[in-house]
Amino acid sequence: MSETDRSTEPVDAAAPTDPRPTDPRPTDTAEPAESVRVVIVMPAYNAARTLERTYADIPHDLVDRIILVDDLSRDETVQVAQRLGLDVIIHRQNLGYGGNQKTCYDAALASGARVVVMLHPDYQYDATRIPALIEPILAGRADLMLGSRFLGDPLAGGMPRWKYVSNRFLTTLENAAFGLRLSEYHTGLRAYSRRLLETIPYRLNSNDFVFDQELIAQVVAAGEFRIGEIAVPTRYFEEASSVGLKRSIVYGLSTLRVVARYLLHRSKLRRSPKLTARRPTP
Repeated sequence: MSETDRSTEPVDAAAPTDPRPTDPRPTDTAEPAESVRVVIVMPAYNAARTLERTYADIPHDLVDRIILVDDLSRDETVQVAQRLGLDVIIHRQNLGYGGNQKTCYDAALASGARVVVMLHPDYQYDATRIPALIEPILAGRADLMLGSRFLGDPLAGGMPRWKYVSNRFLTTLENAAFGLRLSEYHTGLRAYSRRLLETIPYRLNSNDFVFDQELIAQVVAAGEFRIGEIAVPTRYFEEASSVGLKRSIVYGLSTLRVVARYLLHRSKLRRSPKLTARRPTP
């Protein structure tokens, strides 16, 4: 199936050994490179021990702004972020992972972002891969890019086997439902085009961890966006945040509900406002 046959067909994934472009901003895009704004957003909760290492790996020459949204952390996340010179937004109450991302994307769009990168500040995802992540969006070949751990060897990177198995199961199910061939849906390193974020009604999504899967379902339901992925290394270590078994079970069941909602919406048996695209403001 070609890209012209289905807009959500994945673009070619970059192999783990592919050289990274020194400057991903192409010269042949319709939009002049100097007008492109790349904004990184970090949904943060108790990330003080890993934030500085994450920040150090960011390719700052390609990034116009870094926004950290703190979801009422109990550690020094805010102080570390301010010391690093990040733009910090502090929630007055804990809104959850999905609620945090809603604030992130609202702030990025308000700042004039053309490309928005969502990066977890827990150092699990390699920020040096951001140039390769955003290049297809800047070149007009993709609208959503995912950093996939499963294009490499996640078990060698320390991923618990039960997480590996559950991730593979959910990804296989989602591929079957969405008609895609992605290697991973459950990643904390993503990049979006402005048009995509202006089109999908992400504010209707859950405030919990299933927000990410609801967003992908919205992108597929819109039927006009291309999705791609690149390889990123897997990093599990003591300081990194990790969802436990109980929360993972809830997340898995919530993901199944997202898939069921999408299938009902696609078959027109039960239309969902969450899966109905909005029109960007001119």
